[in-house]
Amino acid sequence: MMKTIENDPAAPALLDRRDERVHHDDSFGGSIQAFWDRIRSGDLGSLPVIVGLAIIWTVFQALNPVFLSSSNLVNMLFDCSTVGVISLGIVCILMVGEIDLSVGSVSGFASALVGVFWVNQGWPVVLAVLAAMIVGALIGSLYAFVFNRFGMPSFVSTLSGLLAVLGLQLYILGATGSINLPYGSWLVSFGQIMVMPDPIAYLLVALAGIAYFVASYRTSARRRAAGLSAKSARGLLLRAVIITLALEAVAFYLNQSRGIPWMFGLFVGLTAAMNYALTRTKWGRSMHAVGGNREAARRSGINVSRIYTSAFVMCALLAATGGVLSAARLATASQQAGTGDVNLNAIAAAVIGGTSLFGGRGSAYSALLGIIVIQSIASGLTLLDLSSSLRYMITGAVLAVAVIVDSLARRSRISHGRA
Repeated sequence: MMKTIENDPAAPALLDRRDERVHHDDSFGGSIQAFWDRIRSGDLGSLPVIVGLAIIWTVFQALNPVFLSSSNLVNMLFDCSTVGVISLGIVCILMVGEIDLSVGSVSGFASALVGVFWVNQGWPVVLAVLAAMIVGALIGSLYAFVFNRFGMPSFVSTLSGLLAVLGLQLYILGATGSINLPYGSWLVSFGQIMVMPDPIAYLLVALAGIAYFVASYRTSARRRAAGLSAKSARGLLLRAVIITLALEAVAFYLNQSRGIPWMFGLFVGLTAAMNYALTRTKWGRSMHAVGGNREAARRSGINVSRIYTSAFVMCALLAATGGVLSAARLATASQQAGTGDVNLNAIAAAVIGGTSLFGGRGSAYSALLGIIVIQSIASGLTLLDLSSSLRYMITGAVLAVAVIVDSLARRSRISHGRA
């Protein structure tokens, strides 16, 4: 016969300890213990990337005091935005356990389309940008079709797409190989010089802190209504205040130079929107379910094919958006756009930031944290006047460590029954 806790002679003691754990959830010691329990069970969250980022910044700042200067950090934020948006799409496709190797080519093709439509054909810039993004979404739809209809592995279909889309990019650019965008246009200004006025930057940070508190409080209220342990309103408010003050200090420091780029603000806004979609909507829950166990998701009534389609389309759409931002940043559309290490950095940023290669686990903020790590490495090595070969080696090593940590964490979650 199965022993229940009511029939167990030790039940009063067990219940007392359970009540004690719930009671201490709101205390500082209880929070530390809960945090440590999550770490031991393999739920690392963003801890590895934050620790790694702290080490990288400490080393480069010690080697070159210019590294953490406000002017250099502003330049880093400009450079983070383009590949960061592409990496945000990689998070979507990794969530369902697939991959897209063509994001670099799609971004380059989108930048070429903007140049051709806007400069050569005379289209309004808004229409040219929208057309490039629509083409990106259509490419993602094609990947989804061959995946759902014929079962072609995403690795193969997107590798084929990488070559085909790169060929299209070279074809439409023609013999000249590049198209210069009007330097005085708002698109180029957005990618190179537009920053937030100081009051707007402080206001947006304050609104972000308020939004964080409201979302956390609502989550805590739902848990409390369901009879689960939940953090106190006082603790949530204290955390929100600390985070807001820290971000306000960062904004103040960046405003000592040029200020926070609007392009980085767009990237952060897209990240927040994606995080909301992945954590607060039925679509996001379905993404986690399909990535965790496709057959179980299908048996639970989820339209698996539709979820895969949305992941492929979202990935290609964000890749095209990143290509448009890259063209704005460089004020040109060329044959080199989207080539080189764009694929590497976009995929590496998502994985380094904490998105699992095994599917089912990840966060939109993985792209934000991961691209800051990669761009920090690139900026630090540039300031030290070291060759790009070291950047590739260091980035590859960091990526390998991130995958190893992810694998070990996954084993720990399995052993603790939390996979």
